[in-house]
Amino acid sequence: MRKAGILMPIASLPSKYGVGDFGSSSYEFVDLISESGFKIWQILPLNPLGYGSSPYQAYSSYAMDEIYLSLDFLKEEGLILSTDPYFDSDRIDYDRVRKYKEFYLKEAFNKFKASEDYFQFIKMDWVYKYAVFLTLKKENNLKCWNEWEKSHKDWILNQELDLSNFQDKINYEMFIQYNLYKQWLKLKKYANAKGVEVMGDIPFYVGIDSDDVWTNQKSFLLDDDGRPIFIAGVPPDYFSKTGQRWGNPIYDWEYIEKNDFSFWLNRLGYNKNLFDIIRIDHFRAFDTYWRIESSCPTAIDGVWLEAPGYKLFDKLFSIHPDIKIIAEDLGDLRPEVLILRDHYKFKGMRIVQFTFDPLNDEEDIENLVIYTGTHDNQTIYSWYAGLDLEKQLEINEFFIKNNYNQENVVLNFVDYTLNSNAEIAIIPLYDILSLDDNARLNTPGTLGELNWTWKLNDFQSFKEMLPILKKSIIKYNR
Repeated sequence: MRKAGILMPIASLPSKYGVGDFGSSSYEFVDLISESGFKIWQILPLNPLGYGSSPYQAYSSYAMDEIYLSLDFLKEEGLILSTDPYFDSDRIDYDRVRKYKEFYLKEAFNKFKASEDYFQFIKMDWVYKYAVFLTLKKENNLKCWNEWEKSHKDWILNQELDLSNFQDKINYEMFIQYNLYKQWLKLKKYANAKGVEVMGDIPFYVGIDSDDVWTNQKSFLLDDDGRPIFIAGVPPDYFSKTGQRWGNPIYDWEYIEKNDFSFWLNRLGYNKNLFDIIRIDHFRAFDTYWRIESSCPTAIDGVWLEAPGYKLFDKLFSIHPDIKIIAEDLGDLRPEVLILRDHYKFKGMRIVQFTFDPLNDEEDIENLVIYTGTHDNQTIYSWYAGLDLEKQLEINEFFIKNNYNQENVVLNFVDYTLNSNAEIAIIPLYDILSLDDNARLNTPGTLGELNWTWKLNDFQSFKEMLPILKKSIIKYNR
């Protein structure tokens, strides 16, 4: 059975609190997509946003960002009495949202009474370590852990620092994570009951400024001060002439393999509990990864090195045989990447913006996920508008010839995507609404106020589109 899905970050959902969260708006969104026939909801990473407010530079692979907590649900539990109005907009102001929500979250913490569920939650290995990490990070003015006061920096190695003075702050962070975990699993259970699977998204790399690196320093190639010797990225490509210099530390694969891949197995195993399907960003690095010396100012100079992908996935499937993985296999790849993908029957990805050719339209294979575009692409509207007139005319003629008769070209692209042989078709919400690049989620290799800040004001325009889409969605799901 084929499944149509929708890409929509939780942060971009409508909300009266400045950012989408696990509250009523998420439940309404599930109702809307379920009623229209969507079977998959793809989101972006929920982890604590790091550098540039990017979900792909998170402080943790396990923790979630406090911005997603529903204040309304905390009010229903009696932990918050009332909230003042928040001046909403169609862009997310992360700093303002955090300051606004923090006031009420601390009120809720002061009224919170620990339950048996809470004590079971904090027994998970990562919870206390993350709470200590974030507490010490705040004590060090949010600096990266390798710049902390030495006794703070070394606690994870020797536990010599007395944390008793920080215990209330550590408990606060655990309270936050407990409620995030509880609210998220409740939302996921609701989506599943409505016939909607949730596709999570995890990046291949983790950020240097994370509890992942702080608590697993031997799993990364770091110097004696905890700074990366080598960093990750990709060489020059479609997005950048100088490549992309991400800055993430490189894994010490020799050490990770000697430790039975526990770093990766724990990470993927935990995310399997949070999501029905896991999309792994930059999958190709399980085959070969681009290693750049940390002193290099661009990503041009680097070297491709092999990773032990087969050994890792053999071990993973021996423990989690039912885990569902989507491989982000975009870009210029050597054949071995596709061989690795196909060996484990992972679904790869096809992006219509990259592959659509009105003069040579080839049928898609079934074991594939097709997108009009991803979080890193332009919206279809702006992509099409940026093409030269000759190319636009070729596209228009293709749609007329093949009986695509929607009222605008963006919806024809949506229908085209939903007409694929691929087993999964994912449409970003902004393409369903024919929005321009003001709704673009991210432009790779850039920093700026537009990245990761788009937010929908309400569902009205989406509701108006659903009857138009429903026929195509139901036909695709056959």
